[in-house]
Amino acid sequence: MGMDFSTLRTLISRYCVGEENWVDSRTIYIGHKEPPPGTEAFIQQRFPDNRIVSSKYTFWNFIPKNMFEQFRRVANFYFLIIFLVQLIIDTPTSPITSGLPLFFVITVTAIKQGYEDWLRHKADNAVNQCPVHVVQHGKVVRKQSRRLRVGDVVLVKEDETFPCDLILLSSSRGDGTCFVTTASLDGESSHKTYYAVQDTKAYNTEKEVDSIHATIECEQPQPDLYKYVGRINIYMESEPVARPLGSENLLLRGATLKNTEYIYAVAIYTGMETKMALNYQSKSQKRSAVEKSMNAYLLVYLCILISKALINTVLKYVWQADPNRDEPWYNERTEAERQRHIVIRAFTDFLAFMVLFNYIIPVSMYVTVEMQKFLGSYFIMWDDEMFDEELGERAVVNTSDLNEELGQVEYVFTDKTGTLTENNMEFIECCVDGHVYVPQAICNGQVMPGAASMDMIDTSPGPEAREHEELFFRALCLCHTVQVKEEETVDGIKHGIHQGKSTSFYISSSPDEVALVEGMKRLGFTYLRLTDGHMEILNREDEIEKFELLEVLTFDSVRRRMSVIVRASNGELYLFCKGADSSIFPRVISGKVDQVRARVEHNAVEGLRTLCVAYRPLSQEQYQEVCHLLSGAKLALQDRDKRLAEAYDLIEKDLILLGATAVEDRLQEKAADTIESLHKAGMKVWVLTGDKMETAAATCYASKLFRRNTQILELTTKRTEEQSLHDVLFDLSRTVLRQHGGMTRDTFSGLSGDYTDYGLIIDGATLSAVMRPGQEDSNSGNYKEIFLEICRNCSAVLCCRMAPLQKAQIVKLIKASKEHPITLAIGDGANDVSMILEAHVGIGIMGKEGRQAMRNSDYAIPKFKHLKKMLLVHGHYYYIRISELVQYFFYKNVCFIFPQFLYQFFCGFSQQPLYDTAYLTLYNISFTSLPILLYSLIEQHINMDILKKDPSLYRDIAKNSLLRWPIFIYWTVLGVYDAIVMFFGAYFLFDNTTFTSNGQLMTTNTQMMFGNWTFGTLVFTVLVFTVTLKLALDTHYWTWINHFVIWGSLIFFVVFSLLWGGIIWPFLNYQRMYYVFMQMLSSGPAWLSIILLISASLLPDVVKKVIWRALWPTTTERIQMYAGFGYVPALLDNADKLYKGQLSEFTPLASLHAPSKAGSHRRGSGNQRNPPNPRRSEPFNKKVMFTRWQRMPDYCTFTPLLRFVDGSHHPRQGHAYSGAGTETSF
Repeated sequence: MGMDFSTLRTLISRYCVGEENWVDSRTIYIGHKEPPPGTEAFIQQRFPDNRIVSSKYTFWNFIPKNMFEQFRRVANFYFLIIFLVQLIIDTPTSPITSGLPLFFVITVTAIKQGYEDWLRHKADNAVNQCPVHVVQHGKVVRKQSRRLRVGDVVLVKEDETFPCDLILLSSSRGDGTCFVTTASLDGESSHKTYYAVQDTKAYNTEKEVDSIHATIECEQPQPDLYKYVGRINIYMESEPVARPLGSENLLLRGATLKNTEYIYAVAIYTGMETKMALNYQSKSQKRSAVEKSMNAYLLVYLCILISKALINTVLKYVWQADPNRDEPWYNERTEAERQRHIVIRAFTDFLAFMVLFNYIIPVSMYVTVEMQKFLGSYFIMWDDEMFDEELGERAVVNTSDLNEELGQVEYVFTDKTGTLTENNMEFIECCVDGHVYVPQAICNGQVMPGAASMDMIDTSPGPEAREHEELFFRALCLCHTVQVKEEETVDGIKHGIHQGKSTSFYISSSPDEVALVEGMKRLGFTYLRLTDGHMEILNREDEIEKFELLEVLTFDSVRRRMSVIVRASNGELYLFCKGADSSIFPRVISGKVDQVRARVEHNAVEGLRTLCVAYRPLSQEQYQEVCHLLSGAKLALQDRDKRLAEAYDLIEKDLILLGATAVEDRLQEKAADTIESLHKAGMKVWVLTGDKMETAAATCYASKLFRRNTQILELTTKRTEEQSLHDVLFDLSRTVLRQHGGMTRDTFSGLSGDYTDYGLIIDGATLSAVMRPGQEDSNSGNYKEIFLEICRNCSAVLCCRMAPLQKAQIVKLIKASKEHPITLAIGDGANDVSMILEAHVGIGIMGKEGRQAMRNSDYAIPKFKHLKKMLLVHGHYYYIRISELVQYFFYKNVCFIFPQFLYQFFCGFSQQPLYDTAYLTLYNISFTSLPILLYSLIEQHINMDILKKDPSLYRDIAKNSLLRWPIFIYWTVLGVYDAIVMFFGAYFLFDNTTFTSNGQLMTTNTQMMFGNWTFGTLVFTVLVFTVTLKLALDTHYWTWINHFVIWGSLIFFVVFSLLWGGIIWPFLNYQRMYYVFMQMLSSGPAWLSIILLISASLLPDVVKKVIWRALWPTTTERIQMYAGFGYVPALLDNADKLYKGQLSEFTPLASLHAPSKAGSHRRGSGNQRNPPNPRRSEPFNKKVMFTRWQRMPDYCTFTPLLRFVDGSHHPRQGHAYSGAGTETSF
């Protein structure tokens, strides 16, 4: 060979990848054979094995890693410190009181996380242990997939999945090609063609393949699925040969071999270095917004705790400054204590107070939250409405830590192919010279029964038009890259079998092409096969026509068209061209352009994928010229693509228009309805797809992501070629902000009419430019900000031509924007994994495209339509339940510990506990834990059907609205109020005490023996009853289980207290509670005071709720009031009307309500000018529009309180409640 290897490497690096992008290379010995001596020396590298790891822990690191993660939680770490303090110093309470709950929390959480990780290990092992066939010493050997090494030559048979990234050496097909589906990688189930290395494609047996002596030099692994640069050095002959390798030679892990009996290929990237694995994001611990709120509240309570301990320590030393109070005679200090330094004494006292008050931090809340999440997740799995009979699958929960996050979603990022659509193309119609042809039924090669005749809409055309029509059908039968297979079994279903006869079955890299060829078959022209360069067609008269295929001008996304040049049997030459309307119409010189264009536009609006077909007859001289142009371009080594594009441009001109076709990629069942519901719930939906722009845009229209009146903004390569990116971004930004007056779309969410709806389309290349840091342009730094601003003001965004990692980048960009919205990603292929892992909540769809998305997701559902119930019902419930749980836990712990703080003022700050140790330990574990756990599992504040039918209710809980600071402060203040009522109520009721004859302390007004334990027990009894009854008042959904648990836990408290104080327990070294409870209950005034104090504690909360609901009700509260009057069936009935379009789309159910006076609401009457009642969750006032409901007038305004017809308070006359959801317009 003339030039040495280093020169060649430089050339390859320069022309294949550009010098600056050349990465450090790796050298692979095929079949582990060393290159012959004398060639350039290679250093053999170490490569990883083929093991895939998606789990988080191993057997060895589980305990340390899990402990580290758990003690990162504020509460756990805090309780560990308190526990250690109790062990070290003399504290008023036993170490068991904080050690036991902590141990319980840590154990329960570790078991749950361990179990979830074990399931991941199981899934990994199934993949890693599947068998692969490797060629060794001329024989085929079976190995486990994980034992595969770089350099192994692998034999893959039809329908098997590639175990790692491979370079194709040879195939069973004579031309060295093979067909592959990459459904699990990019969602496309179409067949793609890959090519073997030219010099090795003839080696078809194990012995021959084993004799190959070659090395491969290529770049180190990188995540771009569509890029690969390398070369193969073959040492077979005397002279070594170098051949370039590109992405057309590379078979990716996870893709499947189709329509090819077997292939031989060499492993180049294995395990976690495969391109698919590099596209996975690393698994990080996802934390929900609720958990972040919990941690913030804990820090507040920690500050309260420290300040309490500090106040008490200071006051203790102030109190003891008086020598008379320093050492009472019954508690003299030892000499050692007297000698201790005051700072050490003060610090010890501070720690003792910390321990005494530490119950204000609810460690058991974490256990309850863990149990609530774990048990609550089963409701998703048990939901029969989320069971898919076709797949036989239920919804799956892979991690239960994020249940409540489902109720907080603001952005939904969805894949297109296989998620929104079924990835199943269907030929709908074709239009020839303005005449429309519709085959009755054709789908996936299956001709429906009774569809034998051709169905034509329109009058029958004349003879000249007939000739045009047949030319159109022939053009579609010839202008494609479809392969024919006699029969194929996919998922156990035999395709291509009709009425017992075996017929042809079409496969292609584009499912559209298959649909078109199948459509032609329905219309009487059948494409049979391609043999020896001749394409055969069966025409309507059952005659076989042969056309010699001379040239194929392949499709590319810039030209957006493809052509073939054929020679008919009579020697005539034709160029047939098909492509997008925008790339065909400008090149047409004759034909019925206007009629065809009108039909194309009509079909595009319907969401169909349209293509135009044209032709050009060629003379022999023109054909010779074309050949010359093409061969010159194909042989060029530099700028080959550019020269080919120029040649195609010269050839595809002066066309005669024949007609157009319309194909539908069927949407998944109820996909459009689901997207519409998500929009009404206030969520923004983005579609991220690897598909081309036109296809994706058509799907967006069909799925109602874009509406007919949506103004589309384009940020695509095509546009940035005409203008600079900087100018395009500023233009778009001006357009959007001029319309919205600088306000974000959220302010006007759902307001139609006055505001234009914008939809943005962006492609992968432009996105890379927007995201690239540090462009030369000085203004480049804020490209991301401008892009985000544009996106915020668009109701929907479509990102096409996305690489998997770009999908994750988009999600990350939105997550990091200044509002920090909660994101959800949903997809079904392995190309969606990185986006699923990046989003706050990742949902996998159990599609046709493998199970990688499902395995790596937080939740998996059978179909896209199940997302609606998952978010609007399950997510809503989970959030309502857990927010009540968190607030209630802090509330009941304030009620519990604040009396203890007050008590220190009455016991000389001596760290004397108010409650007995048993009460301290069991308060959070037994007496008050079960009712709130049950509430957090089964509470339904609104009927499930209403939540589904009125998505706008989801807005009531948006942006973590139930865990905001004002609400948290309200609960805390309520807890402090209740604590003061309990403590001082008990204190003042029993403050006039006298000694009895035997020296016991007696209260004169109650005749009850009264000591500190009696006082503490009285406060504790009122406390337990108050917090339990507070929960009962908050419960909307009562079942026998609620009754059993709430009343049962109160009875348990009473029974426990009777037993604890009624028996002398031998294992206790003190009996301070002996007979205290019975003694207290034997006094009549004690009963009265308990009832009085409970009522006084609960009253303000009840009064506040009544006033609030009357004056400022939320949508949710209106529906609760309505349900309270027994009107749920009527509400659902109208929800159904809304659903079927009988009510205005902008009318939330919550906005329907009664007029205040029967005749006061005639259209246009002046009474309508009353100002609406502001809603707490609304940014500003709006009027409401809705249609007739239960014989009520059409328009009405808000009324401050729920009023009935004629002002009567008789609820039987048709009424509803006032208020509009945020998207109401007038």
